[in-house]
Amino acid sequence: MSLSGKVALVTGASRGIGRAIALELANNGAQVVVNYAKDSAGAEATVQAIQAAGGEAQAVQADVSDFKAAEGLVKATVEAFGSVDILVNNAGTTRDQLIMLMSEADWDTVLAANLKSAFNCSKAAVRVMLRKRAGRIINIASVAGILGNAGQTNYSASKAGLIGFTRALAREVAARNITVNAVAPGFVPTALTNDLPAEIKEATLKQIPLGRWGQPEEIAYAVAFLASDRAAYITGQVLTVDGGLAMG
Repeated sequence: MSLSGKVALVTGASRGIGRAIALELANNGAQVVVNYAKDSAGAEATVQAIQAAGGEAQAVQADVSDFKAAEGLVKATVEAFGSVDILVNNAGTTRDQLIMLMSEADWDTVLAANLKSAFNCSKAAVRVMLRKRAGRIINIASVAGILGNAGQTNYSASKAGLIGFTRALAREVAARNITVNAVAPGFVPTALTNDLPAEIKEATLKQIPLGRWGQPEEIAYAVAFLASDRAAYITGQVLTVDGGLAMG
């Protein structure tokens, strides 16, 4: 499942699932651009971990919810490594609240960070991929976009939108040998989930058939597969990595 000779751009890769994805792609031979918005120390730690393992990586700051910044990020990736073969749209955030208490700003922030960012980066990366007649785009969705989560209308809507975006874009670019898929993690302890109340965590755990939380590395393995040539005939799909939580 070698990614040798491939260039990967991973958004939101300074920590958590994004960092695990960047490390796994590098472990499989890809040169990796580690994107971050604010956490420069975390991004540099990701880069150093990749380099310590013998890989190549570079950190690039950009708020990918901003269209021009996302364009600049893709341009910087091409300037650094010569191409963009793999785009992983992982950047995201949460602003959890019941809808009666949710502010317009909380809605807009989450939709911009989780959904608009994927449009911004994909539009810029597709230009490069179309010229090469090859590419892989993997969007990090969530089981929240399939099941819905109370207190997360903004987050659930953004992830459901990302699934629709994945399927539509897959149809648009398939003729140019570009695949577009989504990975939908279940409950994976990260900075985004650490603040959830203990009772919610316990209730969620009881609903997971495998009886445990997922690990960031388990999401990264799925992404690396979809980025590889072994997944060349898979496009427009949503791979749930959730211990069975969303099966039905």
